[in-house]
Amino acid sequence: MESYSVFKDLAIIIVFAKVFGILARKCKAPQVVGEIIAGLVIGPCLLGLVQQSDFISQLAELGVLLLMFSAGLETNMKELLKTGPIAFLVACFGVFVPLGLGALLYMCFYGFASYGTDQFYEAIFIGSILSATSVSITVQALREMGKLQGKVGTTILSAAIIDDVIGIVLLTVVIGFKNPASNPLRVVGSTALFFLFAIVVGFMVFHLFKLLDRRYPHTRRIPILGLALCLAMAYVAEKYFGIADITGAYVAGLILCSINDSEYIAQKMDINSYMLFGPIFFASIGLKTTVDSMSMNILLFSICFVIVGLLGKVIGCGIIARICGFNNGDSLKIGVGMMTRGEVALIVAQKGLSVGLLTPVFFTSVILLIIVSSIVTPLILKILYARTPETV
Repeated sequence: MESYSVFKDLAIIIVFAKVFGILARKCKAPQVVGEIIAGLVIGPCLLGLVQQSDFISQLAELGVLLLMFSAGLETNMKELLKTGPIAFLVACFGVFVPLGLGALLYMCFYGFASYGTDQFYEAIFIGSILSATSVSITVQALREMGKLQGKVGTTILSAAIIDDVIGIVLLTVVIGFKNPASNPLRVVGSTALFFLFAIVVGFMVFHLFKLLDRRYPHTRRIPILGLALCLAMAYVAEKYFGIADITGAYVAGLILCSINDSEYIAQKMDINSYMLFGPIFFASIGLKTTVDSMSMNILLFSICFVIVGLLGKVIGCGIIARICGFNNGDSLKIGVGMMTRGEVALIVAQKGLSVGLLTPVFFTSVILLIIVSSIVTPLILKILYARTPETV
């Protein structure tokens, strides 16, 4: 393929994402829903105008990093600290309830297996895919509704970050079934070291940015250096600590969320995200979808997989949120907000393919879950916020 043909692909993605985003807003749905549907329409699933490529995947990765960086910048640190313990409980139940339900679903379809067999490990791995949360789409939907900084939005964000950490440890443990060289204790240690690193470096960077903010207020060098911090933290998280890059980007936003120009930085990031990287990220979800290997058995399993995946998060996260003092409406919002799957579930699934814990035919089920959860979650959140406003 000619290198310049990517320009045609980007033009198609941007135009279709914008048109479908406008149509979604006309239908009272969040714009991200339209952008995901645009990816389905122009991708191999329907028209086949654009094919997923490494370059588009990399741009999409930049899009999710910018989105999570902006979410960190817009986080209310006081609310984050206040909701921290509750978010930890929400994350734990949001991991282990879908894990159990997913393993049980696999065994119901393909037979109950005893501990130590390959079939048992495959069932656990299917459950581990369901435990992953990708809050990027929820973040965008909450931002569109102006609810990101509320107690519910902050709890969802905090729980999603903790969920990511637990998911990394869980993935390592499950892979350890097939690869004895994998050491879960080392992963736990690396995770702890990353957050210790983030606290120490974050303290120094925060004061450096405060100094720059006082000396050069509201100048473009502040957001440029902020973007550099975002990319650096994403790189360090993945390269040296084995933590998802989106966690590093979100932590970079947290470091800067209390400086005076945090809102100015977020505005500059939004320009890049709105114009290019955001539409590419959301459309790329649709571009990954194909239906070539779908059979009736896999279709039935996929439908059940999606239902269990959605309900597992609502039950696990929603019930514990209610126990922790949220009212019924806000507890349901938290459960629904944690339903989305995205790049984290794809990473887990691809890792499973590489180590032999997942066969390629089940990848369609994962893609279907990502598509359905990405479309349904913003719609349900919008309805819930319209019917039951968030309590302060």
